[in-house]
Amino acid sequence: MITRREFLQKSAMGFGTLALSGTMQQDLLGSTMPLYPKTPHFAPKARSVIFLYMDGGVSQVDSFDPKPQLAKENGKKPKFKVDPTVFNNNGNILKSPWEFKHYGESGIPISDLFPHIASCADDLCIIRSMTAFSPNHPNANYALHSGHILSGRPSMGAWASYGLGTLSQNLPSYVVIHGGQVPSGGMQCFGSGFLPANHQGSIFLSQHPVLNNTSFQESSANLQRKKLEYLGEMDGALEARLSHSEAIESAIQNYELAYRMQMEVPDVTNISNESEVTKKLYGIDAPYQNTRSYAAQCIMARRLVERGVRFVELTINPGNGDRWDQHSRLVDGHQKNAMAVDQPIAALIKDLKSRGLLDSTLLVFSGEFGRTPFAQGTNGRDHNPQGFSMWMAGGGIKGGKIYGATDEYGYRVVENKLTVHDMHANMLHLLGIDHTRLTYRFSGRDIRLTDVHGEIIPEILA
Repeated sequence: MITRREFLQKSAMGFGTLALSGTMQQDLLGSTMPLYPKTPHFAPKARSVIFLYMDGGVSQVDSFDPKPQLAKENGKKPKFKVDPTVFNNNGNILKSPWEFKHYGESGIPISDLFPHIASCADDLCIIRSMTAFSPNHPNANYALHSGHILSGRPSMGAWASYGLGTLSQNLPSYVVIHGGQVPSGGMQCFGSGFLPANHQGSIFLSQHPVLNNTSFQESSANLQRKKLEYLGEMDGALEARLSHSEAIESAIQNYELAYRMQMEVPDVTNISNESEVTKKLYGIDAPYQNTRSYAAQCIMARRLVERGVRFVELTINPGNGDRWDQHSRLVDGHQKNAMAVDQPIAALIKDLKSRGLLDSTLLVFSGEFGRTPFAQGTNGRDHNPQGFSMWMAGGGIKGGKIYGATDEYGYRVVENKLTVHDMHANMLHLLGIDHTRLTYRFSGRDIRLTDVHGEIIPEILA
């Protein structure tokens, strides 16, 4: 029995393979290194992205979108139409347990949940008009990462890698620093989908060893090199017989990258080399364990973008009260999650700025949706995809800015509604990519991260 690819190769002097390869835009002589730096469509504002993924959904009315009306109507039944919620255990209006204060020259109001991030208010562009495609965690997570509510599509990090490659040939172009909390929908949120496997997220842990097998096992580097060459010969022979197999070529390239990573990863992830001042700034010595853990992730993220990694994503730590997903005990869960990430994120902004890297690094802070302004039960909040807050900073973003608005209860967007397609379009734009031109031929059509949507928002761009 032979495969269809072998049939095309051996029939009619191989013209079937030639036709298929042309259709799939494949080069029979082999492709260039997939992670080599590529020329952007236009001059970029940012060269790297750090995506601060707030898994579970931060409550917008308790963080970046103050609503005095909630305090006025606290404990009363909602006067507005309430959409079906996940658990349909809808209680009364619930005011925010945290006070909001105005920060910076811009006077942006931020709640007491984030006192450290608040000190960076003039660097933030807070978007209060984000919406989600689904009220369910897995589907909203897939959409946040890939622009599509179903699993299997390439993540935004994979698209950035595909479009631009990496500035460091000794490290992956897309790294996920995993705090230990697996998102709803699983680790495929960080996958490469139908893009070549070279572009999927490489998972680093926040503590050593951050990556398995980064230490040499052979008695000499020469012996390991010979083993690698032998693997390359075997895979190359199979690739030649199958007349270019993308999966095999990706495997060959990944072997080579893994070899180079053995040299680079131990150094780039060794935060003990940081100064005591820097470690204290991030909270490495903080009393709360999850602050210390997230601080290590943030320092590692800075070290990765310093070395040219294109896209770094951070997940949160378990043990804070079920992610940001407080269906009950809102105060306890949100307070612990904020305590874990607030100081390290603020330190990351300040550290990048002091090193001259903030202008070239785009920071994005977002969950998959927001939360309701009324209680679930008595002391929690259910999912709310109708309107929530996120923020961006650095890399071409206008700081000290608020964009968009929700209604007086913080329930629905009433001004400048944005979707994940718009978020992705603007992220790619700041990286120098025209999101309408970044496409990949799959299943008979040119597919892009933003589907047929996505608008550039000039008001948020510096």
